[in-house]
Amino acid sequence: MSSPATAPPAPSNLKRIVAASLIGTTIEWYDFFLYGSAAALVFNQLFFPESDPLVGTLLSFLTYAVGFAARPLGALVFGHYGDRLGRKKLLVLSLLLMGGATFAIGLLPTHATIGTAAPVLLTVLRLVQGFALGGEWGGAVLLVSEHGDARRRGFWASWPQTGAPAGQLLATGVLSLLTAVLSDSAFNTWGWRVPFLLSGVLVIVGLWIRLSVDESPVFRQALAQAEARKGARVVDAEKLPLVAVLRHHWRDVLIAMGARMAENISYYVITAFILVYATTAADVSKQTALNAVLIASAVHFAVIPLWGALSDRVGRRPVYLLGAAGVGLWMFPFFALVDTGDFGSLLLAVTVGLVLHGAMYAPQAAFFSEMFATRMRYSGASIGAQFASVAAGAPAPLIATALLQSTGGSTWIALYVIAAALLTLVAVGVAKETRHRDLADIEPSAGAAPERARAEDAHTV
Repeated sequence: MSSPATAPPAPSNLKRIVAASLIGTTIEWYDFFLYGSAAALVFNQLFFPESDPLVGTLLSFLTYAVGFAARPLGALVFGHYGDRLGRKKLLVLSLLLMGGATFAIGLLPTHATIGTAAPVLLTVLRLVQGFALGGEWGGAVLLVSEHGDARRRGFWASWPQTGAPAGQLLATGVLSLLTAVLSDSAFNTWGWRVPFLLSGVLVIVGLWIRLSVDESPVFRQALAQAEARKGARVVDAEKLPLVAVLRHHWRDVLIAMGARMAENISYYVITAFILVYATTAADVSKQTALNAVLIASAVHFAVIPLWGALSDRVGRRPVYLLGAAGVGLWMFPFFALVDTGDFGSLLLAVTVGLVLHGAMYAPQAAFFSEMFATRMRYSGASIGAQFASVAAGAPAPLIATALLQSTGGSTWIALYVIAAALLTLVAVGVAKETRHRDLADIEPSAGAAPERARAEDAHTV
């Protein structure tokens, strides 16, 4: 029987909450991925013109990686205040920061105009993007997880996850359209700015929808309980969320970080680095590579809720493990298909890779949410996810490009992704299944250790 905090909400209310989270995450990922695609295609020429093409690409990917470096800071700040003030307020702030930084990139002078100040300003704006995204993910998935029906939490919580392929689809689609209708000269002169300036319109739409939703009932209940404990002078109840996470949930944070390795690294190799590899090593045109990622992202979007629904039936761990093993096994066939230079083979390589990635990404939202108690859930889920991104997604295109430059082939790049897959298999393999946990029930009561609460919950699974 569901507790009041986790009773299934009205379908119309839940759909509005899912829509608000999905649209917000789509816009933020659009902004983030737009930078990645532009880094692969034009930033090396516009901001690092004094370098040879591949070195320029490495430098542009370095500014791309800087955004990941800021994500842990965003996770700490947004997680702390999200666990104290609520999910909704912080989600509005993250959307404003991300949209503002992206719009500003569209107005940024290039190296030809202001010299070395151009890449410096680009790096600063990328830091703001990373900071905002570090706080966005945890709040968006928690808002849905804590509102949703516990029996279908994997399915509903997977919808904010589709914001990643939707953002990739939107970013790649806009770039693909512009490269198709503009000459290379026009695109490099002004066309690349259009997708960044478009972000301003998208943010207005996202804010209008996101401001219309209510705060999570699970969070409101936990906040009321915390205030009652505070009034009763229970000192331990109001520790800093970060301190509580590292004290009571350190094992879960490490599991989340390990789980992110294969998911994060494979995604950026398949969607960002592939634009470099296909156009340089496989002699595929820029337009062909973009079209392959565009179509594959649409398939990725469609399969994520299906994987999420499956995780409600068989568990988070089996689906996640399937995705990690699949991505590792697919890497050598992936590059062999890309090397043919044939569009059909390239499309098959990217599509299968993203479908397997979806098996990890879909249950991730519910899986990470179910690991942590309510008053430290925003911090715990965000820290686990975003700290891993520094070691995983941030250097992935950079490492892959460096390996390509030094070896001239794909073997070591494939082995790099396989090593990440093995690490994820170990991390998820030692984790406990979480799909039957009630997000309100695992909130530790006053004076009770969180470990005991989680152990009792695991006993009911």
